[in-house]
Amino acid sequence: MSDISYYSAAGLKKLKEELFQLEQYERPRVTQEIADARDKGDLSENAEYHAAKEEQSHLEFKIAKLKNVVSNARILDESQLDTSKVLIHSNVVIKNTTNGMEFSYRLVADSETDVRNGKLSVNSPIGRGLLGKQVGDIAEIQVPNGIMKFEIMKVFR
Repeated sequence: MSDISYYSAAGLKKLKEELFQLEQYERPRVTQEIADARDKGDLSENAEYHAAKEEQSHLEFKIAKLKNVVSNARILDESQLDTSKVLIHSNVVIKNTTNGMEFSYRLVADSETDVRNGKLSVNSPIGRGLLGKQVGDIAEIQVPNGIMKFEIMKVFR
């Protein structure tokens, strides 16, 4: 069973471009590497051949996974979203109630996650804990080190 994921138009475009790159450029390159290694003789002791076959296996798995993500992706019209609570594609400013540090994140689909650039997966423990919360709410989130409490300071698009 596949899960539907919601993306911005730019996020879905990026996924489709990556899939195109893998199918149109990487797949033929790996196929050529296999053919070149096969031409070198005995396959049982041909490390280049086995490495190329291994790479092909990983590449085909990645392509299949990405095709599944793209086929289950939906573009979310952010202008129609409720800005009074935290949803996917919300920008949110949270404050750690223990040390007072503030963080700003945008909740995104798993494949768009980039924590260094403030994009947090909606399926991460913190992302799930923030969903549905409103400004002023305290989110108690179970993390590996215990329970963290974050106050929702701001929610915006």
